[in-house]
Amino acid sequence: MKENTVILGIDPGSTIMGYALIKISANTPQLIVLGSLDQRKVKDHFEKIARIFERTLSLIDEYKPVALAIESPFYGNNVQSMLKLGRAQGAAISAALYRGVPVYEYAPRKIKQSITGYGNASKEQIARFLQQILRIDLKPETLDATDGLAAAMCHFYQENNPVSKSNTGKGWGDFIKNNPDRVSGK
Repeated sequence: MKENTVILGIDPGSTIMGYALIKISANTPQLIVLGSLDQRKVKDHFEKIARIFERTLSLIDEYKPVALAIESPFYGNNVQSMLKLGRAQGAAISAALYRGVPVYEYAPRKIKQSITGYGNASKEQIARFLQQILRIDLKPETLDATDGLAAAMCHFYQENNPVSKSNTGKGWGDFIKNNPDRVSGK
């Protein structure tokens, strides 16, 4: 990954949208900002969607990320909740695309696994791992923002893992076969 690359991670939600930006220096991620858009007092759903779009645009304009990593909606039983979540995600994605920022969508399980090695990790476990990895202090009230940070870190790990870039590979043998230029004969 290029020096000083910035990645925006978003955990979409119409009520609370968590976000984080990381900068990559010397192939090491550093936290730039961690926050959330709290809309619990906003009653109109379409106003919430507009605010998500506007906040995402302002983050992009201020920090100039090269990628948006966003958590994909998970499957649930409540159709209305899924619809609202999909709209929230769509607003953030639209803002990124409007500014020409590529979007990378990751399943919640993939994000959890990339951070903790366990696809069913809790928010608290993810936060503890991120604290250790980035050497930062996270508060319990930042769990929604931490999910945005986890999405950004997941993207960082995916971009820096040659095995994961090969979607046809199932192990080192496939990696060697698919990347002969990266293997030394010594």
